[in-house]
Amino acid sequence: MDFGSALKSKRILITGASSGLGMHFARLAARQGAKVAVAARRRERLEDLAGELLTLGAERSLACTLDVSDEASINACIDEVANAFDGLDVLVNNAGTASGGAALDQTAGDFDQVIDVNLRGVWLLSVAAGRHWRDTGTPGAIVNIASILGERVAKGVAPYAISKAGVVQMTKVLALELSRYDVRVNAIAPGYFETEINAGFFDTPQGEAMIKRIPMRRIGNPEELDGPFILLSSDASRYMTGAVIPVDGGHLVSSL
Repeated sequence: MDFGSALKSKRILITGASSGLGMHFARLAARQGAKVAVAARRRERLEDLAGELLTLGAERSLACTLDVSDEASINACIDEVANAFDGLDVLVNNAGTASGGAALDQTAGDFDQVIDVNLRGVWLLSVAAGRHWRDTGTPGAIVNIASILGERVAKGVAPYAISKAGVVQMTKVLALELSRYDVRVNAIAPGYFETEINAGFFDTPQGEAMIKRIPMRRIGNPEELDGPFILLSSDASRYMTGAVIPVDGGHLVSSL
């Protein structure tokens, strides 16, 4: 689908961009003519991606090594992007991880790892970007990648669901606090899309049963996130903040 060039020249930082939805969003922003910084721990993947983004139409690209659980790494990445692009317009908090299994079988380490990446990392990045916009007096936008598991629950993913519920509430409270600095904070809550985290699951009996509970009876294609992503990252949503947009084939409104 052609969305024009709503993101042209926008300076965008996307975390967790070495695979999955983060890589998809980076390519989308590049095709829109944005300046795109991709950040993750896997530097070798980022270098290749940054080069590809230029061929897709990015005005500029940058690979930034980032550990979202490390505050110093986060601050360094925000500074690197702002210096390279002469500012920052959009932060996309996409980095995420999961730990499967029954709650009683998961360790404190399992829980901490998920919370560190999915919740604490989003907090640290959002605060760092918010301080940048406050101190420079420039507007900004944060797009959090939440999940429908932040709104309803499923068995076997307790730490992940808890972390995403935190992201949903964080989106709303930061929207309230940062609006005075002309900073918007919104979120996309995807339903089930196949990524590296869940690769192969939808071919199992459990995965097939999950699909049957989705009103549209299928999982999503990454391209079906493009519209909400461009909306929340562009000036088309200048009067939107604190919104959480589900993209889930109707899963959240399915019968209990």
